[in-house]
Amino acid sequence: MHRQSLIEYAAPLQATEAPTPAPQGTEVLLRVTHCGVCHSDLHLQDGYFDLGGGQKLDVRGSRQLPFTFGHEIAGTVEAVGPDAQGVDKARRYAAFPWIGCGKCALCARGDEHICNAPRALGITVDGGYASHVLVPHPRYLIDAEGVAPEFAGALMCSGLTGYSAIKKAMPYLRVGPLMIVGLGGVGMMGLQFARAMTDKPIFVADIDASKREAALKLGAAEAFDPADPGARKAIAKASGGGVGAAVDFAGSDKSLAFAHAPVAKGGAAIVVGLFGGSFSLPVPMFPLRALTIMGSYVGSMAEAKEMMDLVRAGKVAQIPMEKRPLDQTNRSLDELRAGKVVGRIVVTP
Repeated sequence: MHRQSLIEYAAPLQATEAPTPAPQGTEVLLRVTHCGVCHSDLHLQDGYFDLGGGQKLDVRGSRQLPFTFGHEIAGTVEAVGPDAQGVDKARRYAAFPWIGCGKCALCARGDEHICNAPRALGITVDGGYASHVLVPHPRYLIDAEGVAPEFAGALMCSGLTGYSAIKKAMPYLRVGPLMIVGLGGVGMMGLQFARAMTDKPIFVADIDASKREAALKLGAAEAFDPADPGARKAIAKASGGGVGAAVDFAGSDKSLAFAHAPVAKGGAAIVVGLFGGSFSLPVPMFPLRALTIMGSYVGSMAEAKEMMDLVRAGKVAQIPMEKRPLDQTNRSLDELRAGKVVGRIVVTP
């Protein structure tokens, strides 16, 4: 099988070849047709997450090189192990990549995506920037019939992340409207799910004017530039005193400082993005504002199935997507790093 693989951290991916694996036991071999290019791959390529103050979270020890990224995977079944049951080779599937150890309390309660010993496709085991990927069990295959294959794969990260975060925001919309900060691929997905899940106005914020314009075309009520000194007052006025929930899809020190500020009393700031940095707020502000700040990391298998049903029902429009051949993966990562991508790039092995 052919792949685009990490050979050295902080260096471009390279074309590699490897024997196509033969599935054993419950394993399923997918021929990858589409794989979304995600911003989190940039952090993995660098080998660390920025914790602010010069501190870094080193993530190089969790994988052997060469390593193949890519966790937004859609494809068709090429082969199955002798114990893999219920697989239809005629159907198209998306692969749920957030696979846990299967033994801990987190996995037992359905939260494999936050397992402390993950086996996540494209994160800790080889993923979908390749012609084939090995999935450990049929339960991680989600029926993608009726959904465009490039969209189905992207739904497994950017879609699921957006859906789960917006779902967490829903209880706080009794306080005020929703605000989405950061309009990359995940933020755009979040906007689409928000439109399907609430009738309340949805405000958006991004420093990129083209992304704000795209969000308005997709149904945002108003768009704001975080670099505008008057943006916070404008949001407070437009929302009638503050938003009920602000979902930060950028996840930087600057974006969270902006996102929490217009949250009304009793509301929440939900941090999703992983750009990095550090954040501080005087402790008395939490009780005085009755403020909740929470994190949201991708989503569960149950949420993935809920999300796919919502998409299949035609309630979620596809965000802008561009398909490219697999050998354009490095170019796609570079453009993502430079902030030049509106929507999602999907490579097609």
